[in-house]
Amino acid sequence: MENNTRPTRSRVQPNKENLLNRLRRIEGQVKGIHNMIDNDRYCVDVLNQIAAVQAAISKVSVALVEDHTHHCVANAIKNGEGEEAVDELMEVMKRLIK
Repeated sequence: MENNTRPTRSRVQPNKENLLNRLRRIEGQVKGIHNMIDNDRYCVDVLNQIAAVQAAISKVSVALVEDHTHHCVANAIKNGEGEEAVDELMEVMKRLIK
């Protein structure tokens, strides 16, 4: 499977609302950071908020990897496409941990 091609498996987000809620909170946090910088807030306070956003993004990533593994990868294995799905997952994991 080429890097730019995606498997034709269905893409379902079983925890879609939870993920969207988390992303809305992150969006609010990022807007807050923008305001902090605009209002010349203390650098350490801004950095603490940036760290909180990074942690929140990491949690979203972990939730997506978990859902993908339990659903997409598991289904691919059942359908005889496991090797490709695992390879794809490993490539994504490599990018996430850079």
